[in-house]
Amino acid sequence: MNKETKQQQVAELHDKLQRAKAVFLADFRGMNVEQATTLRNELRSAAVEYKVVKNTLLELASRETDKESLSQHFTGPTAIALSYDDPVSAAKVLSKFAKTQSNTFKLKAGVLTGKAISVADIQALADLPSREVLIAKLLGTINAPVANFVGVLAAVPGSFVRALNAIKVQKEGN
Repeated sequence: MNKETKQQQVAELHDKLQRAKAVFLADFRGMNVEQATTLRNELRSAAVEYKVVKNTLLELASRETDKESLSQHFTGPTAIALSYDDPVSAAKVLSKFAKTQSNTFKLKAGVLTGKAISVADIQALADLPSREVLIAKLLGTINAPVANFVGVLAAVPGSFVRALNAIKVQKEGN
């Protein structure tokens, strides 16, 4: 690679690092092509960009970004997963793959919204429910008082009608 191509790659990677909400680093030593393709497909379906990058280029690109704290992990073969939307789905895919391919794929570290996270933190992030489930729970919690209030309001006329019916039955019986 010539110097101009490297500079272009560094600039492009710098832009991607700035836009990413979460970045995860992994060591992929020993992975075969089939495993790598499977991982790429799973990450692509989760809207995560996965690249293998030279450590020196990655170090240059991470300068002056909130991902600069990852520089201590730029050793050995390094793969980078960039999540622009939902970091939980990226963590789920990477964590699951790291469990099934523990001898060839190891997570190194990550950054989530500017804060460095460890492998244990990535696992904790992966254990969270998906964004859709969390939104559904929140909406259910917000909706519960309204539903209960409607139930109470509906019970008042129902009770009134039952009371009138009981009076009618009582008068008809006399």
